Parts: sequence; structure tokens; C-alpha cells
Amino acid sequence: MSNPIVNWWRSRQFRGALQKGNLKKAEKLLQEIERSGARLSGIEKLFRDRQKLDRRLVRYKQQAIALRQEVVQLQRDRVYLPQNETLIAYIEREFKLHRCDSSLLQCTGICDRLFDDFEANLANLVREEINKIPTPKRDLELEAAIVDIEKLKHGIDPDYNLRLTPHVYLMKYFLENVYCSYLTWFLIYKSRLLPVKFNLLDIAAGPGTVACGLALFLYGCTGFIKMPQTHISYYSLEKQATLQYRGLQFWRRYLELQPQTANTYFQFDTTDIFSYIQQPKKLPQKFFDFITIFHCFFSDPESREKSYQAYRKIFAETLRYGGYVLLVVQGRKLFGFYDRQPQEDIRLEENIIGQFVSDLGLQLEWYEYLSSTGKRTPCGGAEFGKFARECLPLQKFMSSMNRQYLGLSFNSNYTIDDYAILAKRSSP
Repeated sequence: MSNPIVNWWRSRQFRGALQKGNLKKAEKLLQEIERSGARLSGIEKLFRDRQKLDRRLVRYKQQAIALRQEVVQLQRDRVYLPQNETLIAYIEREFKLHRCDSSLLQCTGICDRLFDDFEANLANLVREEINKIPTPKRDLELEAAIVDIEKLKHGIDPDYNLRLTPHVYLMKYFLENVYCSYLTWFLIYKSRLLPVKFNLLDIAAGPGTVACGLALFLYGCTGFIKMPQTHISYYSLEKQATLQYRGLQFWRRYLELQPQTANTYFQFDTTDIFSYIQQPKKLPQKFFDFITIFHCFFSDPESREKSYQAYRKIFAETLRYGGYVLLVVQGRKLFGFYDRQPQEDIRLEENIIGQFVSDLGLQLEWYEYLSSTGKRTPCGGAEFGKFARECLPLQKFMSSMNRQYLGLSFNSNYTIDDYAILAKRSSP
């Protein structure tokens, strides 16, 4: 039972302790006052709140110190692929990389030594798989698959559940995307941020575009630098099992037969990212050094926001301290998210990319706009077709496939129109 006289005396002692700066005694007296059930005075409430804030600040400082120590340890443990200026100059020359301005990089070349063999093997695999189907049935299935894959042009995700949709995708889009993936890994290497050993989560991985571009880049390094022992844990998160399977089929047929440049451990998770928010945690926690999202950004605002919720959750749960997120998004599509048209306006570009990265709960490290034309504003169809024929690398083996099976009347070229964006998680 509260005793008014005792409580008055405690409060008087409490004020005296404060006046003398004896905070330990004041805190002990405050605990006695609280246990007695007496009503706290204004100064006693202020002191209680101040002590809570001080304790919370101590905890935050301890957590910050622990995080800094963990990041420092990770940096000590992380060995990066050695820089080689001859390699960098060779890639810039082969791919005809031209710096247009601070954020615009024109790309009109290719490394034939790497991509010819890669493309020839892909074309052979796709041709063999398609020709297993009798001609009348094959033509019908190809037509249905073409209709399915054409949804991509309208911002709609194809079903990919048709027998030949993965093959049509491999013919129409895969080579260009691997071309882009190769260049983004080169930019990361050039930034001195490519570790020898790391864990990679590839969200909406498709047939393994990111992994193929990385493998080609590492393979291409062997003639220039003494490659250290590398190890990559690659985790594919993809809704469509058929795309995953075709990518793995090609990997085992071609890339595993190349000179070993990396020990790569694969894990495939066939999961719809839209269901990730509701499902229990099953991705490794605080495990990945890189998380990549390559072109999986939806035109529909509702679907886009739902995917962002999943992405933010994945970043928060699975990205290591000091880890990076690599985003690759088409130029016109990115501007369209914010109801703008691409312009030769770097300030507008910076604002849009800043907003895009912020919407994903990230902080920007750097970005590059990779463009075949060297312009942000798109060309008309006829103008770009003429430019491609005259200036861009030909898909030497896939062009005939596209004419034969997809009914195209023109050759296919390696083209690029993508923002490569490197970011980190924002502080909580």
C-alpha cells in the first residue's frame, strides 16, 4: 500500500540525488517509487524516459559496433578478382565501348572468341530439341509459343507452360540478355567489386541469363590474369520450371565442358515471387553477397508494387551486410514507370533512378545506361533497323534459326538498351 509520507520522502531524496548529479542513486530511488505504486511527478517521468532513451542508445551503439565489425571481417575474408588493365582495355575494344557522358555507355561490338562458340552451341541445342517434334505438330506448337512469347512486348508475362515457349525465348531474347549480363559483370569487375568467392541469388532467373553472362566473363579472363580458385553458390528463384530446366540443360551441355574457371554450386527454387510474402522463410538468411533482378519489373502498377514488396522482404532477410543488389531494367520501361519518356536529360535520369532505387528500399551505388545507339531517346523502327545492319554485331548462327522457325525476314543482331544499377540496402 502506498504511504504518502514515505513517497514524499523518496521524491525529496530523488530530487536531491539529481541536484548532486548522483544518477545511480536517483535511478535506484525511482525504481522504489515505481514499485510502491505512487504516481510519478513530472521530473520523475522525464528522468524515467531519459534513462530509457539512454539504454536504447547504448544498445544501438553496441549493435552498430557489432555490424561494423562484421562488415570489416567480411571485407577481410573477401578476396576480389585481381584488376588487369590489359583485360579491361581488351574488353572495351572488343565490345566497342564508347563513353558518351558520365552515365551513358555505347556498346556496338562483341567478343567473337567467346560469343561465337556460345551462340553456335545454343543454336544446335535448340534445333535438336525442336526437330524432335514431327513437322505438322511442330509448326502448330511453334505458332502457339510465338503468340505466348509476344506477350512480353505488351508488358504481359508469358505463360511459359507451352512445350516450345522456352525454345522461342532462347532464340529471340536469350543471347541479347546474356550479352547484357556479361557487360554488367564486367562493370562490377571494373569497379573492383567482383569477389573470387560469393553467394548469388538470381530472382526471376529464367534460363540462367545472369549465370551464363558471369561464366562467359570469368572464362574470358583466363588469358589475361592468373585465376585464383573461385567458388560461386548460385541460387535460382524462378516461377517457370521449364525455363530453369532448359537453362540447366544448356549449362551442362556447353558451359560445364569449358575450362574450369569457377566451382559453381546450383540450387533451383521454383517459386512465384508473388507468393513469397505469405510463405514461411526458406531462403538462406543473411547469406547472399549479390542479389540480381534482371528485367523482372512489371508494367502494371499493381503487379509492380506487389513485386516490390516481395523484393524488399527478400533484400531485408537474405542479403549479407555489405552485399549488393544488381538491377537491370530496360530504358523505356523504367521511364514509363514514372509516366515519362526517355530524354537526353541527365538530371531527369538521375531523379528517376533515385526514385526507382528508393522504391525498392535501396541506396544507389552507381548506374550505367548501356545503349547500342549511344542515345537515350529511342530510334524509329526503320532507322534502328538500318543502324543495326550497319553497326551492330550479327547473331551469326541464331539468325538462320529465327528465319526458319520464327518466320523473321531479317537477321538478328546483338542489341542493348538497359540500365545496369548497383545498389545496397538502405539503413533500417
